[in-house]
Amino acid sequence: MTGYVNIVRRAWGQLRGHGGVRGLLVQLFRVNDVKTGPLIGVDKYGNKYYEDTKHYFFGRHRWVIYTREMNGKNTMWEVDGSMVPAEWHGWLHSTTDNPPTTHPPEPRKFLAQTHQFNVSGTAQQYVPYTTTRKKIHEWVPPQI
Repeated sequence: MTGYVNIVRRAWGQLRGHGGVRGLLVQLFRVNDVKTGPLIGVDKYGNKYYEDTKHYFFGRHRWVIYTREMNGKNTMWEVDGSMVPAEWHGWLHSTTDNPPTTHPPEPRKFLAQTHQFNVSGTAQQYVPYTTTRKKIHEWVPPQI
């Protein structure tokens, strides 16, 4: 009997943690996961970071729920790992135990201040111009 009570309690916690049935379904379809846990912090873009070492094993105990809009772009269904700022990346991947909310990182000049979306594999990607001569030249038929 207590097994069923724990299952119902856990399901109720999932529903409450995601804001009801609609929030739970949106989260499930958006990132294919419905974890709940205590909120650790929010970054400058609005991404929310969570940690739960009680119910999840190491490597799966920290996660992010991405914001739905970033830099004026709707990111509801287009989540990308590059949306995580550098200061939160280390905590998210267990490089450091202290989140940036308790131990803010020292500012560095080389870190980008604004987010740029990853455009790899799209028509907007950067393709460099070649500066070397070809070693093999294609044959061009003579003009008659």
